[in-house]
Amino acid sequence: MPHRRRENIRPGSKVAVVMKQDQRTGAETEGVVRDILTNSSFHPHGIKVRLEDGTVGRVKRIIEDT
Repeated sequence: MPHRRRENIRPGSKVAVVMKQDQRTGAETEGVVRDILTNSSFHPHGIKVRLEDGTVGRVKRIIEDT
């Protein structure tokens, strides 16, 4: 699962995150990564990031631009 590895996520990456308040529903928010907040190289629930609009959540999908 690439969203669980810090090395696969970079500032500028387009991702879908789940915010803390949306964990029960699993509602995803899409955006572009501004900061990576998780320090460890792996996290079982996804790497925590801050998006450019200020949203903080755990990455659930990395969106490939084609």
